[in-house]
Amino acid sequence: MAGHSKWKTIKNKKEKQDSARGKIFTKLVREIMVAAKEGGGDPAGNARLRIVLEKAKSMNMPQDNITRAIKKGCGELEGVNYESFTYEGYGPHSTAVMIETLSDNKNRTVSDLRHLFSKSGGNLAESGTVAWMFEHKGVIRAECTMSEDDILEKFLDYNVDDISLDDGTLTITCPSQDFDKVKKAAETMGIKPENAGIEWVPKNPMTLEDSAQEESVMNFLDKLEDLDDVQNVYANIE
Repeated sequence: MAGHSKWKTIKNKKEKQDSARGKIFTKLVREIMVAAKEGGGDPAGNARLRIVLEKAKSMNMPQDNITRAIKKGCGELEGVNYESFTYEGYGPHSTAVMIETLSDNKNRTVSDLRHLFSKSGGNLAESGTVAWMFEHKGVIRAECTMSEDDILEKFLDYNVDDISLDDGTLTITCPSQDFDKVKKAAETMGIKPENAGIEWVPKNPMTLEDSAQEESVMNFLDKLEDLDDVQNVYANIE
């Protein structure tokens, strides 16, 4: 069950059911712009752009929005200059957290994060304080009706670190360099990824003691994700 996160599963389901997609679209536009700026506007030669475009399409983001975001990132249209920053910290009950942001104002981002961590009884940490507890991995999530044994057998010939099946949600974790190959294999097998990308996966997930602790951590993580500059949040909880 390494790398499986109940919070991630809950969050993904919440996104699917959320009819107010404006905030999600705004964050996707930023990510498309930065991916296009850093690796070019052709998804065939830009893995980061390819991943975020697939996510945008799965969220039914209009093609016009996608095209404009790519052109802004490539400098063909005027747009805000966003930069990628990753932050680390400890949330409630010593939960280790990694936060990926895209921002046009780093001072504002740090101030917002520091305030939220402090308010929640945690603290924003120095670079490297938390990152060692995580690994950058490819993660593929999909609804699946197959048994875990059948899935394991199908992926025997692929470089997969972990496969778990929880309440009909399949999670496959693999080395980041094998992500494209494993994702394509899943699709060939009839497994349609609902959420796939490169994530910070905890090496040794911690278990919270009770529902009260779980609720406080979940609320904190949700508030982090609601910040305008925050793109992705990862925590070392099961």
